[in-house]
Amino acid sequence: MFKISALLLASLSAVVLTSTPAQAQAPAAAPAAAPASCPALLKHSFKRLQDDAPQDLCQYAGKVVLVVNTASYCGYTTQYEGLEKLYAKYGAKGLVVLGFPSNDFGKQEPGSAKEIADLCYNTYGVKFPMFAKSQVSGANPNPLHASLIKATGKEPKWNFTKYLIDRNGKVIEHYPSKVTPEDKQLVGKIEQALGS
Repeated sequence: MFKISALLLASLSAVVLTSTPAQAQAPAAAPAAAPASCPALLKHSFKRLQDDAPQDLCQYAGKVVLVVNTASYCGYTTQYEGLEKLYAKYGAKGLVVLGFPSNDFGKQEPGSAKEIADLCYNTYGVKFPMFAKSQVSGANPNPLHASLIKATGKEPKWNFTKYLIDRNGKVIEHYPSKVTPEDKQLVGKIEQALGS
């Protein structure tokens, strides 16, 4: 056994001595996993609501995505509860809800990022991703909403407008504010897109 150990030690020493310093110090790189292809619709980055950390939407490639423009002081604000229930129920199957606060309609989202985040998390228990306040309509909608408007020909008319996107990054449907997260047609489309 001692002979084998000594032989092994000698072999390892020879390898280390013949390696360049960079080779000796750097561990072998593991092959990188091939990144999932990111559909054009998701090739955008937005700041996270809580801390302004940039978030690449490509991280949601391969998921069914429900994009919603939100507001804190709207008659539809209670839809946060239903959106969170959808996310909790279908998240493990591949659904993600993305919230985009906007002050575009009725000036119903006047607060700071902290105020919006407090309302979302403390009042409605929102755990789905929320992004920094931005425009979703008009002359300068954020890039994702500009793409959604172009793909559907339908601009948000009020808070809590929804766009459902399939796993391949194709817009399935546009839903106006009055369509609640519990609506059977919306839930049916989500389940169909998830393959449930």
